[in-house]
Amino acid sequence: MGIVNPCTMNIHEYQAKALFRQFGVATETGVAIQDLAEIDQAIKNLPEGIVVVKSQIHAGGRGKGTFTDGYQGGVKLAKSSDEVKEIASKMLGNTLVTKQTGAAGREVKTLYLTEGCEIEKEYYLAILMERKFSAPVFIASQEGGMDIEEVAEATPEKITQVVVDPALGLQAYHKRLVGFALGLEGHLFKQLMKMLDGLYNMFMEKDCSMVEINPLVTTKNGQLLALDAKVNFEDNALFRHEDILALRDLGEEDPKEIEASKYGLSYIALDGNIACLVNGAGLAMATMDIIKHFGGEPANFLDVGGGANTEQVTEAFRIILTDPKVEGILVNIFGGIMSCKTIAEGIVEAAKQVEIKVPLVVRLEGNEVAEGKAYLEQSGIALTPADSLSDAAEKIVKIVQG
Repeated sequence: MGIVNPCTMNIHEYQAKALFRQFGVATETGVAIQDLAEIDQAIKNLPEGIVVVKSQIHAGGRGKGTFTDGYQGGVKLAKSSDEVKEIASKMLGNTLVTKQTGAAGREVKTLYLTEGCEIEKEYYLAILMERKFSAPVFIASQEGGMDIEEVAEATPEKITQVVVDPALGLQAYHKRLVGFALGLEGHLFKQLMKMLDGLYNMFMEKDCSMVEINPLVTTKNGQLLALDAKVNFEDNALFRHEDILALRDLGEEDPKEIEASKYGLSYIALDGNIACLVNGAGLAMATMDIIKHFGGEPANFLDVGGGANTEQVTEAFRIILTDPKVEGILVNIFGGIMSCKTIAEGIVEAAKQVEIKVPLVVRLEGNEVAEGKAYLEQSGIALTPADSLSDAAEKIVKIVQG
């Protein structure tokens, strides 16, 4: 739902639920473990009854996932301590593959053991920053536990959006609209009002880009609980939140993305073979789109920003070239604040430090474009110049495809 800033930091479910409890958002009791030796103490800290064993990775679809050794399901119910131990021994340290991890999967280094509950009904609830409105938006649906994108496409009438003006904050009528959309009444409605206050306060205070609960459930004993939690934070605001930054799990991130963040670069690895180096997130997305338009596949999203220096551009090339899938590079720069000559200097410096063995197409336009083009021409670097974005994309796709 909506467009989420690609420059975000994710945390695990158990970490998200700890935040939920800080802000008064009701969730089930749970204990995280990283070692099988911790299981006995963890079970003692849980109420008696069914225990849910959940693999902790930064990917959805865990329940339907498959471990590389063939063990099925990253979320399991256990009816006894022995069963908890058996399940945990098969999950911890194993690699889980889901529809979001790709074929390589993710190693499960943490398990979250939670109390089981008798579910009456499942719902979907989220709050995210929606660019269309430049404001936080609550998304609510009675179709919880399902792929919300599929629900939105097939039955959009089952999803309600409630826009909150950040200047006014969350008002009572916003909460009532969400409550009506979920069809809650009586004491469940009152519980939801408190939960919405907590979610909104957390979203704003912690500079979240998305908080998603899927499913939100009502139980047979009359409770409203956040049974799952997915929380993303805006990267550019992390300097204000040392407590959130401490939750970052580098083991769940692509090493290239980690390296890029050290230099203030916004990088996301993709599955294609044409690398992109662009200034500006919007221009970067447009560049990826037009590569696909001409039949190519982008290998990454890489935004060097509007004020990148030569060192950052050099590091951007270094990161791009560590990806073995890359068979060509498209540089697309529209210089406003950014100088085209700075980009040219970065390309030349990168060529000196890291041998560029793949085809390179460069499109420069804007601030100091003549100086930038002249610098590249005088450098003697093997590259193909382009006059426009479409020209550049068409050229790199044709070169890469032979």
